[in-house]
Amino acid sequence: MDRREQVQSLNQALLAEMPQYREQAEAFPADEISQRRLLRSLMNVRPPMPLAPKFLEVQDALLSAEREEKGVVNGDALPPTAGDPRLVLWQGDITRLRADAIVDADNSALLGCFAPCHGCIDNAIHSAAGLQLRDACAEIMRAQGRPEPAGRAKLTRAYNLPARYVLHTVGPIVGRWVTWKDRRELAACYRSCLALAAEHDLRSVVFCCISTGEFHFPNQEAAEIAVRTVREFLEQQTTSVERVIFNVFKDLDAAIYRRLLGPDCAAEGGPGLCGRSGGRGGGGSVRLCGDDLLRRTVPAVFQRLSVQVRHPGHVLRRILSL
Repeated sequence: MDRREQVQSLNQALLAEMPQYREQAEAFPADEISQRRLLRSLMNVRPPMPLAPKFLEVQDALLSAEREEKGVVNGDALPPTAGDPRLVLWQGDITRLRADAIVDADNSALLGCFAPCHGCIDNAIHSAAGLQLRDACAEIMRAQGRPEPAGRAKLTRAYNLPARYVLHTVGPIVGRWVTWKDRRELAACYRSCLALAAEHDLRSVVFCCISTGEFHFPNQEAAEIAVRTVREFLEQQTTSVERVIFNVFKDLDAAIYRRLLGPDCAAEGGPGLCGRSGGRGGGGSVRLCGDDLLRRTVPAVFQRLSVQVRHPGHVLRRILSL
């Protein structure tokens, strides 16, 4: 089965499960890129439920091939900062990093992002890992029986990602200004992830910039809290964690972390300044995803739909446009 056949097979299977999206799916162009984006859209909106072995076989083959095509980056080979051999700064796509665990910034439902092709890291991680990740998170949440509080951490397998595990944490949502509660909860995210990693004898952990995107924590202060908390944990704890990678996507965050970490090798032309990825949060019938290509090709009747994206403590009203 070639790539086009894999995508077609997966789209057909998902539309059989979710026929409410058939009309929207028919509006997607037939080319391979558009159909692959349709697949990501359908994966994003699919609620947790049992997965057929044949579906998983085809999905895993596709995602594994895409992982290798993007290029896996060995976290252990990245040059450390000059000031601390345990710390690394890397700018790029977190779904390319091979490490014991990468950190996903979740919302309190802990089920991944349901907004089709959204640009958040939660969406990127779930889209690259495969639908098993949402099911694993759903199992945790069913057992827990309540939304995940900010500042905690959960651990799942990483499935089709190069990493072995995903650490899931919910950061604080900042309102009109940053409160001391926000600061405490953000620091707790980093401590909880490191403590859980140590509990499972993990050696390397990759942190994203928790709460700085949709949750509006100011980038500079968030980075200061991240670096300070990680350093304190490594200095005060006997831990299996030997390497912490601060993964950034934006140039703004890269510059902030370079200032905080001092002279570092990520600025010396190593493998740090490369590939980018994005990833947005569900249920119900929502617009399937789009980009500039789809804005030009999808009929006007599909142009706008207002959806409610739930985050802990409040509801963000988001307009998705194709």
